[in-house]
Amino acid sequence: MTTLRAGSATDVGQVRSNNQDSQLVVTSTSLFGVADGMGGHQGGEVASAMAVQITEEHATEPTLESLKAAVRLANRTIFEKAGSDRDLHGMGTTLVAVQVVDGPEGQEVAWVNVGDSRVYLLRDDRLIQLSADHSLVEDLVRDGQLTPAEAAVHPQRNILTRALGIDLDVEVDGATVLPFTGDRFLLCSDGLFNEVSEDQMASVLRRLVDPTEAADELVRLANEGGGRDNITVVVVDVVDDGGRAAAASAALVDDPTQILATPVAPAAAAATSPAEPVSAADAPPAFADRRSSLPEAHDDFGSESDDLFANLDSARSRRFTWRVVAFVVLVLALLAAGFGAVWYSSEHSYYVTFKGDQVALYRGKPGGVLVFDPTLLRTTKLTRDDVEPALRPGIEKGKEFGSKADADRYLLSLADVASQQETTTTTTVVTTTTAPPGGSTTTAPTTTSTTTAGP
Repeated sequence: MTTLRAGSATDVGQVRSNNQDSQLVVTSTSLFGVADGMGGHQGGEVASAMAVQITEEHATEPTLESLKAAVRLANRTIFEKAGSDRDLHGMGTTLVAVQVVDGPEGQEVAWVNVGDSRVYLLRDDRLIQLSADHSLVEDLVRDGQLTPAEAAVHPQRNILTRALGIDLDVEVDGATVLPFTGDRFLLCSDGLFNEVSEDQMASVLRRLVDPTEAADELVRLANEGGGRDNITVVVVDVVDDGGRAAAASAALVDDPTQILATPVAPAAAAATSPAEPVSAADAPPAFADRRSSLPEAHDDFGSESDDLFANLDSARSRRFTWRVVAFVVLVLALLAAGFGAVWYSSEHSYYVTFKGDQVALYRGKPGGVLVFDPTLLRTTKLTRDDVEPALRPGIEKGKEFGSKADADRYLLSLADVASQQETTTTTTVVTTTTAPPGGSTTTAPTTTSTTTAGP
């Protein structure tokens, strides 16, 4: 059995007037998560609360796929709720979660992610980010257009490329990790890592043994760093791995050479063995049959002449056949080359257009080319009204770009213009509210729990 212990803390921060984050701590199913809501004054709170509630209710099987399915159901439910309630229109949320699941080597810890909340693993004093942010600036970092340092201070770093509730379907990232005693998982909203460096986070996680104390200290540091967003932290410790680490150590002590030994498959061993000569008598049946089917020599001239003319006719037939084959191959090669060129152009072209009233990014050519239809990459929160009137006709036709990085920069420029036109400070996906003067910090109650996963 894998035994986990968790501690959590959440805070409104120094700027926001309400906390749109939600946390998930379920000891019975060893399920833990963080959701960061967005969309209006109350929409974010509703979306994040729905995400954790639905995930808790439906992640009932100890498998990664069950956890992913629960997150996809949460996405669909939030999307439909936002479409049916005008007050909640445009709401969405991020979600990261971990859960003990069954795996081929015993119990594992599965993690899932949608958005830019994060899940880290502290192992052997090293802090490793398991999840990847679904944001425009992170895409630009991966494409080499921005450095991590530039992304950390980019004015549009809160623009998400994926979140729950934005589209009817969503792709959920996820994987599993073999847990070992001493591992520590950190789940957090961007209110933490936008204010606290990873070195600081790792230092706190190494220094404070109690998970609740560690969560409280991380929230305190985030507020000290500015607290410009809600801050939510869940720290999950592996206090018992069911003897996995001890068994691995014992195996190495019993036979330290096993990590160097490489077993050779029987087929590979046979392939490297020296071949023995085979006599005609010992030849396999297929070989003997081929020998017995060879034509006998003829001393008769007439027979040889007949064979000669027959061979000439056969040669002419072969030449004609090979010319036809060569021509067909050439035509097919030209068609394949043209088809490949169209495919390559389609796969390496991007355009921005309207999907309904929202600005969307597609891969491919507007309207498609031959059998290659455009692929929707994401739908942004920018609406037709957010776009300058002079730019709308071009976007309506499909604004084309030669690379995804160029298309991302164009979307950033549209978002910049839209944000300047708004009366309140917002981002395309995540809303930022200016704090009233003299705002104070309020820390929500924290919890500590210990859970033992079933066999």
